[in-house]
Amino acid sequence: MKNHFTAGLLIIIAVVSFGLITQVGESLSLEAALPTAEKDSVVSANKKAENKVEEKTDVGVAAQSLEVLVNEVLENNPELKFYEAEVLAAKGLRKTAGLWNNPEVSGSIGRKRVISSSESGETSTAKGSASEIVVTQSLEWPGRIRLRKAIADRDIELAELGLEQFRGLLKARVKIAAYVLSAAQERAVATREVAEHFSALREVLLQRDQAGLTPLLESRVIEAIELNMQRKASQASLDAKAALYDLNQLRGAAPGDALTLTRMNLAFSSIEMDKNELIKLAASNDYQVRLRAIELERQGYKVRLAKNERFPDITAGPAIANERAGDRERIIGASISLPLPLWDRNQGNITTAKAQQSQAETSFDVAQRDAERRVVEAITTYETKLKEMENWRPDSIKHFKEAAELADRHYRLGAVPVSTYIELQSQYLDTIEGLQDTKKEALETAAQLELMTGADLSLTKTNAGDRQ
Repeated sequence: MKNHFTAGLLIIIAVVSFGLITQVGESLSLEAALPTAEKDSVVSANKKAENKVEEKTDVGVAAQSLEVLVNEVLENNPELKFYEAEVLAAKGLRKTAGLWNNPEVSGSIGRKRVISSSESGETSTAKGSASEIVVTQSLEWPGRIRLRKAIADRDIELAELGLEQFRGLLKARVKIAAYVLSAAQERAVATREVAEHFSALREVLLQRDQAGLTPLLESRVIEAIELNMQRKASQASLDAKAALYDLNQLRGAAPGDALTLTRMNLAFSSIEMDKNELIKLAASNDYQVRLRAIELERQGYKVRLAKNERFPDITAGPAIANERAGDRERIIGASISLPLPLWDRNQGNITTAKAQQSQAETSFDVAQRDAERRVVEAITTYETKLKEMENWRPDSIKHFKEAAELADRHYRLGAVPVSTYIELQSQYLDTIEGLQDTKKEALETAAQLELMTGADLSLTKTNAGDRQ
């Protein structure tokens, strides 16, 4: 891109110098000799370009600032509900983890028959009813409920972290998508202007006497370039619509809803914080590091829970039995039961939990190293893009546009060769695309740095301008 930029500046200097040293009288005489139809074509092309600029705005829709758009997305984005439901689900599981098992009631009822014999050999029979009721409560080993609640608390933290991360990513995505929309609209207008210039020029060439091989070949070249520019203009318009559809999806609107934004004049500042400080911040604030840290803590509780589950649950409760067969009897007692841990002492689950804890430790270490790498890479990328932008002139695009218009006017007068004309028009579009891509990459990198460090670095500033 830098080579294109340098070559374009050299071409601009050459064209402007050539125009200055050309006699004013000769230019005026050539312009006066220009056919009326050609002048009308130039005026028509300029009016078409102006009309296209006006068509890109919807007068009936109020222009929104970037801050308003971000707040709208955070309120209406449908995917946010998914992460909010994850938090509610985790809180519901936390309530369940802290509850005791429900008590159980069991009983039996039947008939009792008692046959008794006396010393004289006489027998007597007594009949009656018999019933029993037992109420039992499962009592877990001390500390087990507390461990389950601690695990559930970590699940809530994971869900809340996921929601926080998505909100941060959503803000960054909205800013980038808004700039993509702004850049795509600007690129579509510029491409359409160049395409209109080539179209008007082709009409002028058709009206001229194309005697000789060179004028014929130039006419064919212009016609081919025009077709290519028309294709690029169509693609630029599609890119602008795709960016609009993406923003509408983020804010929960229909794809075809109109959206007008204030012009985004991005300004970038240098990183004031030291690199080592940024690495330390990322080692503690990066979402992946925080996620792995919570998972490691959660896995530690699961190991302790697996060890606690070696001891069995105790089931105990009162029991009442009534018998009425001749005499009336009532038995009140207590029932208690527990499994004997002879063969299954939960060793398999303990081994599994320890292995998963080892995996969590490794994942946490890898996440920290990866965060350090990504921070250093992002700092290098941002500083490189910032140095690249420092070499730009604030009015670079304006100068390229003026040079392209100058080349168009002088080519019609026969003072500029077709190769210079085509190169200037192409360099004008390449420059716009190159500048926009650099700003987009810098914006993405700045957003990544702020997400990884969790700090407001104030690397980008958006100056609101005209609506677009």
